[in-house]
Amino acid sequence: MFSQTAEYALRTVVFLGTLRDRPATTSQIAAATRVPVGYLSKILNSLVRAGIVSSQRGPGGGSVLARTPAELTVYDVVSAIAPLPRIQTCPLGLASHGTTLCPLHRRLDDAMATVEQAFRESRIADLLAEPTTSIPLVDLATNSKAATRAAEAAFPVGRLVTPTVRRQPARTKVKRQ
Repeated sequence: MFSQTAEYALRTVVFLGTLRDRPATTSQIAAATRVPVGYLSKILNSLVRAGIVSSQRGPGGGSVLARTPAELTVYDVVSAIAPLPRIQTCPLGLASHGTTLCPLHRRLDDAMATVEQAFRESRIADLLAEPTTSIPLVDLATNSKAATRAAEAAFPVGRLVTPTVRRQPARTKVKRQ
């Protein structure tokens, strides 16, 4: 139903949305999104062709969102990469069905319509603004200074809910007799 390429594209767009118009190189995007560089290049090309991302080569270049996160929806990104399949006519090619779908295929198409509507209503800005302890693409469990700095740079002060990492005391083995 949902391709890995579309997921990678969404990761890319969410990451670029956190940068607030600062360009990121393909290597930086790949590292942050955990998408292979070669594959990411193809995804970025598709996003550029769709008018979602703008790229510039050379020193100080990189990729940025061509539209604001408030203007972009999950549907825009997914459609640019792998449009959701809708069932218009009988997939079995049965002439007697024509454009009237049987109950099975009608329900499958209805489910895709529901997913499509949810994606149209989900703006990238909404994903970035949602209060959560799971910050997109940031692993706070590593408790590294770099991860914390990246999260603080990407998200406004006061919106980031940083979980408290508590260290468990070391357990000692007890010999049973």
